[in-house]
Amino acid sequence: MARPQKYKIDGEEVFKLASFHCTNKEIAEFYGCDESLIRKNYSEFCTKGRAIGKTRLRKLLWRAAEKGSVVSMIWLSKQYLGMKERIESSEECTPLPWLD
Repeated sequence: MARPQKYKIDGEEVFKLASFHCTNKEIAEFYGCDESLIRKNYSEFCTKGRAIGKTRLRKLLWRAAEKGSVVSMIWLSKQYLGMKERIESSEECTPLPWLD
């Protein structure tokens, strides 16, 4: 005979909390239960919620770049286009005397 559930945990609420990238520990603290309970019984809700959260964040970042956010454009360019900042110097480096 299974033990009665001690905590009233709503899977949809776990999903929402995970979509804001709350950790399993934070979700467990919200419900006043042990983290292992969330990890064992609600991992599917957490996985799906975190995936939705990443998608939502990517969408917001993309919209910011489309609206002209230079910081967003630079970050996306580095991530998806392989661009990087290169520091070029036309000066020759002179050896340091104490390194000889």
